[in-house]
Amino acid sequence: MIRKVNLADSKAICDIYNYYISNTTITFEEAQVTQEEMNNRIKDISSKLPWIVYECDGVVVGYAYATIWKARSAYRYSAELSVYIDVNHKRRGIGSELYRYVIELLRDREFHSAIGGIALPNSASVRLHEKLGFKKVAHFEQIGFKQNTWIDVGYWQLFLN
Repeated sequence: MIRKVNLADSKAICDIYNYYISNTTITFEEAQVTQEEMNNRIKDISSKLPWIVYECDGVVVGYAYATIWKARSAYRYSAELSVYIDVNHKRRGIGSELYRYVIELLRDREFHSAIGGIALPNSASVRLHEKLGFKKVAHFEQIGFKQNTWIDVGYWQLFLN
């Protein structure tokens, strides 16, 4: 079941996200996120843009949200999307469902462009974006440093109208 996020979801979201912080380079955050910090993020983002969760048997096993691409007003019709799936629920199509749902919510709000930033290499995320019609538009080499490794970031874009 996909539904809108609420503050009661913050612990499950932290559990999902903190795994990626500690064990991967796909997020550039390096310190675990507290439940209080996640509550603040949920309040800030969900009051303006879509943030949804995927529930399986009453447990949040994935989430996706959109943020404004840049702060300047001319960017107001472009949003960056993020999706995270519990490591034990990957490769079940949950990420695709969540992404499609967020994209439709953005279309309903008359957004023009959706952007996905991907720490590379990440073939699963590249496949997800390209399956949904995103096209690669940028590649920054060695733009982040985490886990003693320089990391590239690519950007994929989808026009929504």
